[in-house]
Amino acid sequence: MNTNAVVQLRDVTKRIGSKTIVDHLSFDVLPGEIFGFLGPNGAGKTTTIRMMVGLMSLTEGEVLVNGISVKKQFEQAMMYVGAIVENPEFYKFLSGYQNLQHFARMIPGITEERLKEVIALVRLEHRIYDKVKTYSLGMRQRLGVAQAILHRPAVLILDEPTNGLDPEGIRELRDYLRELSRKEGIAVIVSSHLLSEMELMCDRVAIIQNGRLLDVRSFKEIQSDSRLLEVEFDVDNLEKALQLAAGLAGEQAVHWIPAPPGAAKPYAAESVAVPSAATEPEADRSDTVQSETAQSEADRSDNAQSETAQSDTAQPETDQPDITRTAAAVTAAEHVEGTLAVSLKGGREQIAELNGLLVGAGVKVYGIRMHIQSLEDQFLEVTRGNQIV
Repeated sequence: MNTNAVVQLRDVTKRIGSKTIVDHLSFDVLPGEIFGFLGPNGAGKTTTIRMMVGLMSLTEGEVLVNGISVKKQFEQAMMYVGAIVENPEFYKFLSGYQNLQHFARMIPGITEERLKEVIALVRLEHRIYDKVKTYSLGMRQRLGVAQAILHRPAVLILDEPTNGLDPEGIRELRDYLRELSRKEGIAVIVSSHLLSEMELMCDRVAIIQNGRLLDVRSFKEIQSDSRLLEVEFDVDNLEKALQLAAGLAGEQAVHWIPAPPGAAKPYAAESVAVPSAATEPEADRSDTVQSETAQSEADRSDNAQSETAQSDTAQPETDQPDITRTAAAVTAAEHVEGTLAVSLKGGREQIAELNGLLVGAGVKVYGIRMHIQSLEDQFLEVTRGNQIV
């Protein structure tokens, strides 16, 4: 148990009849962090949020806010919680400022200075005295956040806050949530189906499926995870580059894509795996691939044995064969430009090491591209591709 956590869920369970909606869910949310809550359809995200804010009872377990039990000391716990579940609701015939004043009267200690402070935080200064019925959806979301943080809560809980927002509104929401967590030290819990936005917004994410917690991941850990690192080098000498890369990372971790004739650097060729014998002359391999591109599927099947026995047969030409070969398929006769793709387990330091080896051996490196597995890729991997809420 993390004693510094603002929110603590301990074996939170919700059953309706014989069906378990949330199953022994446990995680902590720390001060000042933005915590994402992800899961496929029916995972139990909204049910969990409703239990956290007291809108739904718990079957088992405990939710603690600043160490106070939501189940046993509800009113005291809610003094530290600000929340928007689904859509924020206001009196549309009143101005934004009047709505905030009305809410402020329900909680002791909120001053005019605090009202102006939260209005500035959500950037509504120029429209706060206009009637809410004239507000866009994004402006109403901002007003809802202002209302939720008036009493200086320790945690702000937002259920699908980006629903219906245009790209500009989503970006504004992301920016001021970051500002809130930094300036006010508020922990923010956000559920959303927009994984790209969660990746930009959140410090950590919890992934649940069928009411069970699958994983909690920090984006710093994701970005530094060496298992996810794939790198491409655009080089002028694939034969030499492959030898060096295979020596560093292993032959199975390396493949290459030759550049199309006359292609500008850097190269962006698509690859199709084609088997090739290491001892076969380059001219014969090129002709064979060109012939296979031109032939129909039936012709290739009929002539497979003939092609194996007669590698010198003249073949029709094609424009630009698409080839990917492993390091074992490269011969000393090959000195071609193209893209070297390597799977590295040593992180960013190994990229620098391989680049140094290439340059030191006289190989020109025209470009380096690092590919890190995205949150979406990892989410689909963890949930085995189920749809996202």
